[in-house]
Amino acid sequence: MEVITQTSILKEQVQTFRCNGQQIGFVPTMGALHEGHLQLLRASKKENDITICSIFVNPTQFNNPDDYKLYPRTLEQDTALLERVGCDLLFAPNAEEVYPQQSLLQFSFGKLEAVMEGEHRPGHFNGVATVVSKLFHIVQPHKAYFGQKDLQQVAIIRQLVYGLSFDLQLVCYPTVREESGLAMSSRNKRLTAQQREQAAHLYKSLQLAQELLRKQPVFVIKDEVKAYLHQVEGINLEYFEIADALTLQPVEHLEPGSGKEVALCMAAHVGEVRLIDNLLVNL
Repeated sequence: MEVITQTSILKEQVQTFRCNGQQIGFVPTMGALHEGHLQLLRASKKENDITICSIFVNPTQFNNPDDYKLYPRTLEQDTALLERVGCDLLFAPNAEEVYPQQSLLQFSFGKLEAVMEGEHRPGHFNGVATVVSKLFHIVQPHKAYFGQKDLQQVAIIRQLVYGLSFDLQLVCYPTVREESGLAMSSRNKRLTAQQREQAAHLYKSLQLAQELLRKQPVFVIKDEVKAYLHQVEGINLEYFEIADALTLQPVEHLEPGSGKEVALCMAAHVGEVRLIDNLLVNL
């Protein structure tokens, strides 16, 4: 596997791939790789001639400086994992390489960024859109792979691809979970063994909400989820939302049997670690 840290060198390599008629698959990450990332990489390997992975902890998408500082950085271990799954090229730039000067661009995604993650993390999706745009221009992939755990981020990037006419296909894969049900996340590395047990209740609360969808109105389901998590020591729920799976706008009334898909979405702090999770359910 080739490791490249400079944008100019990567662009030259990408140009060679494209001139040779090779199809490029791209998996953008912030490192601290886990099985969820590896699932995306294996899919890219199967569907493309060349697989490129980027590892870059993007400072512009963190609205909490401490969160950025504490984000796991495990480049040596990540490199070994990438080689094991047969990744062809790793792009691992530093911040100065990606942002040679301060970006003055501002992205707006309307109602899509006014809810859930966008509401609770001001500026987050502007940072995501900026870095993903840069990476798409640099890597020029034919396919880009993302995980469902970051459901709202995928929706934002889908709008970005459509709005800026990026010539690529977005591929989204289901969330990979640990045996306990905890969604795999780079942030899990910051959890203690006890906190991992506590965090598993996030998925259990989503399953509870799923069971209640056909029996109870939205406000009752929300109260039940809040009550369930309130009894779990160490968990501080930030939000739980039942949203339209396509628009991610809050749903106030459920229509069982309608065939409509809803997204059960949440964010919570387990100790000092902020985790998100979601579950898609067809009514």
